[in-house]
Amino acid sequence: MPRRKKEPERRRGAVVVRGRSTAEGGTEDQKLLRSEGQSVDFQDTDTWRTLRIMGEFVEGFDALADIGPAVSIFGSARIGRRNRYYGAARRLAAALAKQGFAIITGGGPGVMEAANRGAKEAGGVSIGCNIELPFEQGLNEYVDLGMEFRYFFVRKVMFVKYAEAFVIFPGGFGTLDELFEALTLIQTGKVEHFPVVLYGREYWEGMMQWIREKPLYEEKIAPEDLRLVTITSDIDEACEAITRHHRSRQQAQAQSDKEAASRAATKEAVQGAQAGKGAARG
Repeated sequence: MPRRKKEPERRRGAVVVRGRSTAEGGTEDQKLLRSEGQSVDFQDTDTWRTLRIMGEFVEGFDALADIGPAVSIFGSARIGRRNRYYGAARRLAAALAKQGFAIITGGGPGVMEAANRGAKEAGGVSIGCNIELPFEQGLNEYVDLGMEFRYFFVRKVMFVKYAEAFVIFPGGFGTLDELFEALTLIQTGKVEHFPVVLYGREYWEGMMQWIREKPLYEEKIAPEDLRLVTITSDIDEACEAITRHHRSRQQAQAQSDKEAASRAATKEAVQGAQAGKGAARG
């Protein structure tokens, strides 16, 4: 008996649509950003979209609240499994998973699949935050915890909010967007300074040379801004940069907790002494 042909599948947020969809073409980001007159259909209004955006934030926060320390890994969706960066992403994700980090990717093919695969094979938490696109890009088979987002900006919040480090593998415009957004958030103090690792020295060195010769030379950035990134082609070096920062954060948090406990104990002792004096005078 011939195998039944698999129906095409399309994701619309949390909804799966198989077969021909009766919905209008285009993604929700396209509808949100186009400048057209207000539609009479409430589901096409900005008010409705605001509620939907809020719902995506709630679902994402609920799903990722308990994952523990995590690393977001980005890179090209267009590389195959024989590409050297696929193997490197797989090995690095496995090494990080063994150190207790969850791995967050965009959930698609290429570097994203490799990182999810490495995390899963190492027994770690493999997370994919996929995005609705005009062309199909389903979650890869190595994602354990997956989400489908309509809006890029909601998805980007999930990448940043739950990560303690970024690893950027060679990629295109989307990868560059994620890289420079992370650097901007760190540079402007919107997020705590955490490691940003550029993996693939030969790929990134040309860009860094241009940054030194143009933005830095023309004083559009400061010399310390260049220290926000670590460039390497070594799995162990990349892993160590991330784990070292994680350990320092843990030590700083432990010291902060200790100091807070000491202040609380001192305050309690002072209050107790004052209460004792008051009772003695009475």
